[in-house]
Amino acid sequence: MTSGIRDYRLDGIYRQRQDGFFMQRVKLPAGVISSVQARGVAAIAAAIGRGTVHLTTRGSMEIHWLREADLPLVKLELAKVGLTSRGACGGAVRGIVCGAQGSERFPALETMARRLQRHFAGNPRFERLPKKFKIGIEADVAGGRHLIQDAALVLVRSEEGRGWYDVWVAGGLGREPQAGFLLEKEVEERRIIPLLEAIVKVYASHAPAGKRLKHVVREIGEDELRRRINAEPGAVEELPEVVALPENLLPSPVSRRRLEVPVFAGLLSSDKLRLLADFADARADGSMAVTVDQNLALLLADDGDADAALRELEAAGFNLGGGPEGTVFRVCPGAHECLAGLAPTRDIAGVLRDALGPEGAKLSWAISGCHNSCTQPQLADVGIAVSRLVAGDDGKKEPRFALYRRSSGGFGEKTAELLTLDELLESVRRIG
Repeated sequence: MTSGIRDYRLDGIYRQRQDGFFMQRVKLPAGVISSVQARGVAAIAAAIGRGTVHLTTRGSMEIHWLREADLPLVKLELAKVGLTSRGACGGAVRGIVCGAQGSERFPALETMARRLQRHFAGNPRFERLPKKFKIGIEADVAGGRHLIQDAALVLVRSEEGRGWYDVWVAGGLGREPQAGFLLEKEVEERRIIPLLEAIVKVYASHAPAGKRLKHVVREIGEDELRRRINAEPGAVEELPEVVALPENLLPSPVSRRRLEVPVFAGLLSSDKLRLLADFADARADGSMAVTVDQNLALLLADDGDADAALRELEAAGFNLGGGPEGTVFRVCPGAHECLAGLAPTRDIAGVLRDALGPEGAKLSWAISGCHNSCTQPQLADVGIAVSRLVAGDDGKKEPRFALYRRSSGGFGEKTAELLTLDELLESVRRIG
């Protein structure tokens, strides 16, 4: 491997666990992708990515099993359909995530997400940061995702086409979870980009390499971090009002039927992604969205026959029913492909799903293959994280699991740790 791996990361590329293979992550603002773009991703995956696409909990798409010689071609093919991967990995402002795609206010959130991605993606002022910088945008605080971002925007009111956002900062999960705090209330949207710039600049100036913004606030405290951010000249700047045609691809879900297509463990074949793109063209205005639960959501056109659409998807092999098959189960690639993964998460998730009873199938689940918590187990009804590997009686290393339960608006509480797989299965059966 060449020394250029850091540059590869800024282009949204990580090495896989398997020697000689790479993963390409594609940034989607608020998770939204057009059918044309989806077919572009599917074509790349079919040709050189072993025919699979991984959907992430931040609304991105990943193509695995790429060779180094493929990477320039992948970037070119993505650019042909208007997609970027710049900053999707490494020390940069990552993709703008949104868990509120079902909200009637989502068009405003998608529009803001697109403006933020245009501004930060590939901007050298906001690259080569100490570590990743994550931005989220939400319609409310119910899901708790505003607590895990380096900077989170929560839309609190709208008037005459303008929005006002509460701004939260310095959250994160990983080995040391920390809830973000409210930096400023009701920030008018013309101030959002300058304020985010000020936050990133303070982070870049004060965080040591490899540390997130949450580590800075641990060192200096909330008041001092707020003071340093407010001392930045841009923190109070107002940009000119944006006067433009609508930018959102997804319409408001009001009066529309929303379909969420379950994708177990976020692993989708390129053939099925292409089928969904064709379905979106025919019945959903040519757009869809990757949800934070690693599913794909579509809004049927006003004149669409919802029952016929459901039958069409089911005939194509998509299970839209209830029960364990439709249970929310967020899963990272784990040891299947990820260098940091400690266990084969998809296999484990399948075993756990089969053990679910009727009550367990009603809950949301998440399993993370390491302490990085990419699937946000602390924000699921039931969260599972592989905490370490322990040598068994036969000398082989076996995973041990931590179990989380969430019942309020904050993070889930750890209820058990160092569980064997059998002990974890027994806990799952008791849950229902």
